[in-house]
Amino acid sequence: MHPYLNIAIEAARKAGALLERYFQNLDRLQVEEKAHNDFVSEADRRAEQIIVDTLHKYYPEHSIIAEEGHGRRTRSEVEWIIDPLDGTTNFLHGFPHFAVSIACRIKGRLSHGVIYDPIRDELFAASRGEGARMNNVRIRVSEVRHLSHALLATGVPYREFDYVDGYMNSLRYFMMHTAGIRRPGSAALDLAYTACGRVEGYWELNLRPWDIAAGALIVREAGGIVTDFAGGDNYLKSGNILAANPHIIREIAKVIAKTIPESQRK
Repeated sequence: MHPYLNIAIEAARKAGALLERYFQNLDRLQVEEKAHNDFVSEADRRAEQIIVDTLHKYYPEHSIIAEEGHGRRTRSEVEWIIDPLDGTTNFLHGFPHFAVSIACRIKGRLSHGVIYDPIRDELFAASRGEGARMNNVRIRVSEVRHLSHALLATGVPYREFDYVDGYMNSLRYFMMHTAGIRRPGSAALDLAYTACGRVEGYWELNLRPWDIAAGALIVREAGGIVTDFAGGDNYLKSGNILAANPHIIREIAKVIAKTIPESQRK
């Protein structure tokens, strides 16, 4: 296992342990609203600080992009992308579905990724070219070959609503032509579940890099395909992501192309 991945796992487990303790005492947690439906708590901030401190303990020169602002940019070719608590709304409501997400990008390429669910004690990890694992057992995307048999995950608009109509068109189609839709509330875990075959695919709009960086690599290393809505690899910049097993991704992409306006797919 690559040293970078080992350190990311260490950091994710430390942060996850802290989140689990906070989760048992939510009534004492201080919460702020950063923007409409966008919350941050003491748990997010402390978890992020733990991750940053762990990474900088071993690699003080590395650059860090972190959701809550504890990271710092450097000239290093190694860059960490951190979401200390993906699924904050779930967490704050006592809904036990959230995760720590840590990705490492080297010379602009996603190279290592970790997603840790502290409630289920499930750790998803991958390094470029070395496959993906959950709790150290190799995982693969599902073999479902038809959209009609597929279970899909998604995230509904909750922060910006300019693209609601296009999104609802895609959702309506998939509701009628798949085995079902799930909206659990954590993009990182949606991608992890795609990687291990719990769902066949996942699509969402307007995300941030820290929401999806680790998960995108894990899906790819599990044999899946990850694209933006134009069929390229610009999802970290556009925030629009589609991930699925190789058998159904073209069919999903065709639906998105038909239902979501081009201006919202860029």
